[in-house]
Amino acid sequence: MQRACIYESQPWHLHVVCFIGFLSLLRLFFPVLKWFVTRFLLTNPKRLKSYGSWAMVTGATEGIGRAFAHELAKHGLNLILVSRNPSKLESVSDDLRQEFPHIKIKIIPFDFSSGGDYGVIEEGIKGVEVGVLINNVGITYPSAMFFHEVDQLTWTNILRVNLEATTWVTRFLIRPMLHRRRGAIVNISSGAAVVVPSHPLYAIYAATKAYVDAFSRSLHVEYKQFGIDVQCQVPLYVATRMVSKVAAIDKPSFFVPSPEVYAKAAVEQIGIGSRCSPFWAHSLQWFLAGLVPDNLLDNWRLSIGLSKRRLS
Repeated sequence: MQRACIYESQPWHLHVVCFIGFLSLLRLFFPVLKWFVTRFLLTNPKRLKSYGSWAMVTGATEGIGRAFAHELAKHGLNLILVSRNPSKLESVSDDLRQEFPHIKIKIIPFDFSSGGDYGVIEEGIKGVEVGVLINNVGITYPSAMFFHEVDQLTWTNILRVNLEATTWVTRFLIRPMLHRRRGAIVNISSGAAVVVPSHPLYAIYAATKAYVDAFSRSLHVEYKQFGIDVQCQVPLYVATRMVSKVAAIDKPSFFVPSPEVYAKAAVEQIGIGSRCSPFWAHSLQWFLAGLVPDNLLDNWRLSIGLSKRRLS
C-alpha cells in the first residue's frame, strides 16, 4: 500500500517541477516576448500630443538625445532642448526648424555636471506645458578604470549628471503634470545596470543607471493612477560617441542600431509599460544574456574593461 501511494504521488511532483521549469523559461523569454507583444499586438492608446504639445529632451545635441528630438518633431511636438553647448544647441535647433518649420523650439544651455542653479531650466520653461520629458543626459568614465583609480571630479560629475539631473528635472516637471493629470516621463537607464549582472571598470556609471531603473519603476507605480506614464528605457549598445569609449563600436550593426533607429523604436514605446528595451535586437540580447551564467558574463565584461583600460 505504501509503495502504491508513493507511485501515485509521483505525477503531482512531476507537474510541480514542469511548472517551475515553465516559469523559468518564461522568465528568460520575457524580454523578447514583451517586445513582440508591445510591437505587434498592442498599440499606444495615447497619441504623444495627448500628453501635451511640448516635449523636453536633455542631452539633446548629439547621439540618442538629438535623435529623440528629431523623432518627437516628426510627431508634431514642440521642443525644449537642453544641453551644455550653446553653439551645438543653436545648430541642432536650426536644422530642426528647417526640416520642421511648423514646430516651436526653445533652447536652454545648461551644464548638468556643474552643479549649477537649476532655476535656469525652471525659468526657461516657465509658461510652457511640457507633456513629454526625455531624461536622456548621461555620462560615463573617460576610460575604463578600477574604482580606486576614479578621481573625485569624474565620479562627482557622473553622480550630478546621471542621478541629480534625472531626479531634479523629473521632480520639477511632475508637479504640473500631476495638476493636469497627464504626462509622460522617459528615463534612460542602461543594459549595463539591468541586462548584465555587472559592468566592471565602470562601476559608478552602472550604479547610477541602476538608480535610474529603480527610481523610474517606482514612480510608474506611484503616478500611473494620476495619468502620468513614467517609463525606464534600457538600451544596450547604440552607435554613439559615448559607446565608442566603452566598447570597440564605431558604426551601426545588426545588434547595434544607429541613434536614429533606436529613437524611432523608443518613441513608439512611450506609455507602454514601466520598463522596456525598445529596439528588437536589444530585447533578443537580453534574452540570450539570461541563458548565460552570471560568472561567465562577469568574466566577459571584465575582459572587455581590461582591454579598454590597456588601450587607454
